Amino acid sequence: MSVFLHTRVRVSDLDGSIKWYCDHLGFVVKSRSDKSPDGNQIVHLELPGNVHTLELTYSPDYELNVPEDLMHFAIGVPDLVDCCDTLEKAGLEIWPDGWRAQFTSGGMKMAFITDPDGYEVELLERKDA
Repeated sequence: MSVFLHTRVRVSDLDGSIKWYCDHLGFVVKSRSDKSPDGNQIVHLELPGNVHTLELTYSPDYELNVPEDLMHFAIGVPDLVDCCDTLEKAGLEIWPDGWRAQFTSGGMKMAFITDPDGYEVELLERKDA
């Protein structure tokens, strides 16, 4: 059987991105390489209890341009209201606007935040998270 191992995203500030993902979403650094065969700096972040990692890749000669709505990845959280409240207090913008009102109407609870480079992170309420 195949195993889904990691997803790579390029970042413009490796240490800033590491801090953002660790501070706001609970990732921890699994591994770090300051020089890959292609000359990149690579960090693998993991969410405790998950096998799949987020690979952050930085190269000083790569000009990063993340088009809007190009891609996103999703993270399940046990209590989305609590998660969004915490993120909002930390200064992050939660979207769509009016997310609190949407959460009271029933159905799936989801919201989005945007990382420092413009990648979208979907937050989904999952009681099994």
